[in-house]
Amino acid sequence: MKEQEYLTKEKHAELTKELETLKTIKRKEVAESLEYAKQLGDLSENAEYHEARELQANIEDRIRKVEAILKSAEIVSFHHSESVQIGTTVTIQKVGDSEQRKFQIVGSEEADMAGGKLSNKSPIGAALLGKKKDDIVKVQAPSGSVSYKIVIIA
Repeated sequence: MKEQEYLTKEKHAELTKELETLKTIKRKEVAESLEYAKQLGDLSENAEYHEARELQANIEDRIRKVEAILKSAEIVSFHHSESVQIGTTVTIQKVGDSEQRKFQIVGSEEADMAGGKLSNKSPIGAALLGKKKDDIVKVQAPSGSVSYKIVIIA
């Protein structure tokens, strides 16, 4: 069974637009490339043809992936909560450290650590889910166990 995907309205719109572009513009471009490559002759040694076929396969794979994500997606909105959920913003602090880090908990398709978006399936994201302010969570990192305190849930 496919796992539930969680998307913001913005990411859902972005994926819908990408899907439309893939189905209309990109498919047409690949079809034209294939037609051109076929005119070059012997297909067995035709690099342009093989490159176009590979691109076609990649586009079709991406179309299937985006369609599957959109089909199973649940739209989440960012909201305040007493506990960490998908859609909340949480500020954490590594125990014994003064630096605080702020993250939005999002579905895996939107994860972007540099942008402050933490996947609900990542080790830290999964550990934070359901926890409350002032809770301490332990996360297994490659260097060993790391503890984080939940400072703010917004």
